[in-house]
Amino acid sequence: MAKNCDRCHRGPAIGNTRSHSNIATKRRMMLNLQARTVEGVRQLLCTSCIKTLRKEKVAA
Repeated sequence: MAKNCDRCHRGPAIGNTRSHSNIATKRRMMLNLQARTVEGVRQLLCTSCIKTLRKEKVAA
C-alpha cells in the first residue's frame, strides 16, 4: 500500500524519538491516510486533503 497522499503527494515525515537519556533514534511519522472516492475514482487521501475537499464542496 502506498504511503503518500494521492492529492497533495505528501509522504511520511522523518524525525527522532528521544529516550530518557536523550539518545536519538530515527522514526517515521506516517500520514493519516484514508480511502475516499473522489469523482468516481478511489484514492488514498490524507485527512487535511479530505477536510479541504469538504470545504471546496460547501463553497461551490
